Amino acid sequence: MFKKVHSQVWAFDLEWAPDPQAGRILYRLPAEVSDADVLGEMWKRGGATADDPQPFLKTALCRVLSIAAVQRVVRGGKTELKLIWLPRDAADAAQCDERAMLEKFLHAVGKFQPQLVGFNSTASDLKILAQRGVIRGLHAPEFCRRPDKPWEGTDYFARDNDMNVDLMALLGTWGKGAVSLHEAAMLSGIPGKFATEGEQVAAMWLKGQWREIVQYNCFDALTTYLLWLRCAHFGGHFTREQYAAEQELVHELLVEEGTKDGGEYLEQFSEEWERLRRLTGQEP
Repeated sequence: MFKKVHSQVWAFDLEWAPDPQAGRILYRLPAEVSDADVLGEMWKRGGATADDPQPFLKTALCRVLSIAAVQRVVRGGKTELKLIWLPRDAADAAQCDERAMLEKFLHAVGKFQPQLVGFNSTASDLKILAQRGVIRGLHAPEFCRRPDKPWEGTDYFARDNDMNVDLMALLGTWGKGAVSLHEAAMLSGIPGKFATEGEQVAAMWLKGQWREIVQYNCFDALTTYLLWLRCAHFGGHFTREQYAAEQELVHELLVEEGTKDGGEYLEQFSEEWERLRRLTGQEP
């Protein structure tokens, strides 16, 4: 497992889709070709088949659509949780701009230097943050800075470093034995993919369903956080009583955010969580 739980933990997740601009540039496609047709060409060149019409593309060829995280901060012995997401207003085109989202998130990570938690974050989420940050011409020195020695500061790029806790690397293996976030979560009594699947995101984006993408992204961040809590309990960082109290904080967060304008969708997560806890015999 991981060695310690830091005073700031951000369980984060990103959503992305093939970038039409990348397709037009790399494959010399005319500007008048629709975004949908550009994506179709990108998937075709990426090895699409009848059984797999939307193959996984290199993350550098994709644009970030949304970023979400559950923030756990301990101040004066008190633990506080917050759910954050970008774009905050999916109806605001300026906030949906990829460069603006990346810049805001990377600046915040560099400033607060939280312990990041993700699922396949080493090979996926952190990579696309760096790749798209470079492609978009961002300046993120605090996020990128690396100490001369591992114990002298924050390092999000070191292989053996608790500043990036990759739950997939901790729980997974190779090939057919690999476990997905959905599988690990559901079997632990935690909501997995129950409303939207990842392969639907590109189609949702083409239809302008930014709000639904952000909601799906928040679900994944909550799932990742709850699975991290379970791993932290397994590793001895939380007693049984502390683990129960930490889960109750998540419940309170869902209730608080769910009462806000636009937060009604979180009720789906709460209901699924309750159903799975009953089904798996987990304590409330």
